[in-house]
Amino acid sequence: MILCCGEALIDMLPRQTTAGEAAFAPLAGGSVFNTAIALGRLGTKVQFFSGLSSDLFGDVLRTQLAASGVDSSPAAVSDRPTTLAFVTLTNGHASYAFYDENTAGRMLSEADLPQTDADAMFFGGISLVVEPCGAAYEALMLREAPHRVTMIDPNIRPSFITDEASYRARLTRMLGAADIIKTSDEDLEWITGDTDAKALLDQTGAKVILLTRGGDGVSIVTAQGTYDEPAVAAKVVDTVGAGDTFSAGFMAQLTKSGHLTKDGIAQAKEADLRAAAAFGAKVAAITVSRAGANPPWASEL
Repeated sequence: MILCCGEALIDMLPRQTTAGEAAFAPLAGGSVFNTAIALGRLGTKVQFFSGLSSDLFGDVLRTQLAASGVDSSPAAVSDRPTTLAFVTLTNGHASYAFYDENTAGRMLSEADLPQTDADAMFFGGISLVVEPCGAAYEALMLREAPHRVTMIDPNIRPSFITDEASYRARLTRMLGAADIIKTSDEDLEWITGDTDAKALLDQTGAKVILLTRGGDGVSIVTAQGTYDEPAVAAKVVDTVGAGDTFSAGFMAQLTKSGHLTKDGIAQAKEADLRAAAAFGAKVAAITVSRAGANPPWASEL
């Protein structure tokens, strides 16, 4: 079982009406939400923890989670509104404007934290930036990291960060507790000032760092060495949810091979990690080939 912990929101994606007018289409999204959806569609047993609203958009989120085989029973439900993210696409790459004040996701607190018997936990996204939810997710990760595998994908959104010093301090603590760190080359440069993933590995004590470079593939960095896996060729429609789907594919394959446990990740060999990264790249390639965060089902692979 994997417990995905982080934001669920509505992506307002740019569209054009039949009359040629600019419009936005509301679609379920959020970095950690996308990862949970992808895991469920791949047939991996997965739960989702977040602050979800009882409003109409919250109904959309819960319905999609259920339809994709994700158990959302750990989530804390309130009558606060759902976070909205308006998306702008430039040459297929997404930028975001977030509307997040006093939302169900943002106002999550440590009092809402669930108990869990999951084998692994996944954290990341904008849910780590703001209070009080950022503190709640940090507390949950630090509480559980000694007992089960933890993976983090910071997925940096600079426009969303208002207190950079506090956010960097939180990332330092959470990265230091993680077994697996997934980061893009752009995110790593923001975090550390360069793209030296081996230095981050040495600083944090993580077992694995996954450094993704878009069409140039991914580097798997461990204490034993660095292994490069190529990206899978795809006709890119947009990159929304690509990294989230890669994370899901990586965890799904490690679950299948028996390596997504504390002992398993410590004993994983090069071949095990390459297989997981290759599977992640395969499912991500399908996601980027269609509009929005729409991860593939196992039957599509």
